Amino acid sequence: MGLKVGIIGTGMIGQDHIRRLTQVLSGVDVVAVTDIDQARAASAAPEGAAVFDSPHNLIGSESVEAVVICSWGAAHEEQLLACIEAGKPVFCEKPLVTSEAAALRVMEAEVAYGRRLVQVGFMRRFDSDYRRLKAVIDGGTLGAPLMYRSVHRNASVPEGLYTSEMPLNDTLVHDADISRWLLSDEISAVEVRLPRRSTQGGDLRDPTLVMLHMDSGVIVDVEISVNIAYGYDIRGEVSCERGVAALPNRPATVISDMHGIRQAIPEDWRERFIEAYDQEFREWIIAAGNGTAAGPSVWDGYVSTLTADAALRAVVSQSREMLHKVEMPALYRV
Repeated sequence: MGLKVGIIGTGMIGQDHIRRLTQVLSGVDVVAVTDIDQARAASAAPEGAAVFDSPHNLIGSESVEAVVICSWGAAHEEQLLACIEAGKPVFCEKPLVTSEAAALRVMEAEVAYGRRLVQVGFMRRFDSDYRRLKAVIDGGTLGAPLMYRSVHRNASVPEGLYTSEMPLNDTLVHDADISRWLLSDEISAVEVRLPRRSTQGGDLRDPTLVMLHMDSGVIVDVEISVNIAYGYDIRGEVSCERGVAALPNRPATVISDMHGIRQAIPEDWRERFIEAYDQEFREWIIAAGNGTAAGPSVWDGYVSTLTADAALRAVVSQSREMLHKVEMPALYRV
């Protein structure tokens, strides 16, 4: 048997991870599931997996060696703390938690344990296109990065479920994290501007323009458009001293026929980042099998939470809002 994993939360992303762990990847066995909806958990459970009546009982089970958290964000803190107390590696879908105070409590618990156990689900770091872009920046052939443009466009979002705060406290966290990782830099301040509102989103405040001010002086501008209609479009371009490096459009296939020349656009995040999701779990399985975690850390989740909070403040103040971070613990200085 491989690494014995329990899944908390069997909604859309939880079910997709169950598929990934049981049908795509090796070295892992899903042995337990739980969900607030027990019928959904039972329906999603792979053959032979136990269905637990609570996250607490799943985490405490001797049959579970590592945990994947796919529950709603407000439940993450309690579940993460339980995993750390049990000494079990845990993969936590974003957001890490929903408040700065909660992030600090999780960080303090992991630091006290003395070893990394938590990996946060920022899958873009595992995307081959982003990894090639980072290699160009780190290689230094283009000189120092000066500006980075990050574009995050959704065809649509669920009406009534996606609110005007979510571009900043839900969607932005991916762009904030990938900016820090690509540039090997930290965010010091945030500004937000609200352009003309799209009629595609009803009362939703959309699109949103965010400026991330990095410690080095690099400025990152983030376009978040969540009712763009034509597809799921993720772009990134770094302007450096001696050139520009950009992500390729995905999928890369260009079609030429009687209707002209065109390039397809992914329908949603699952199509665009399916390989990145697979790769992040390959690397998590290896680390968890060794009793630890790699990749995006609790510190990364903490900074993303601070960034979202600062962005929400900036909407109101219409001015630059600073991030006030604690000193990074030695555990995360790798």
